[in-house]
Amino acid sequence: MQRIYEPENLLEAELLFGMLVNEGIDVYLAGRHLLGGVGELPMQGLLGLTVPDEQAERARRLIAEYNVAQPLAGDEPESLPGILIC
Repeated sequence: MQRIYEPENLLEAELLFGMLVNEGIDVYLAGRHLLGGVGELPMQGLLGLTVPDEQAERARRLIAEYNVAQPLAGDEPESLPGILIC
């Protein structure tokens, strides 16, 4: 198993977790239950996505592609160009 990504927050972690599962990758979200200890635990490094060694490269590539994705033209409001509002 390899820790391939440290999400900034639980929302990003759950979103990426779901994306990887939908792509057929066996993924584990480490630290999900530690967030209640923030204040006594360090804030950085609690969350991590972990996958089997043989799926690590594909999972990293999928996350990298997700992080550079841009909204399709016309999907964002005119007042906020380049920003996709969900």
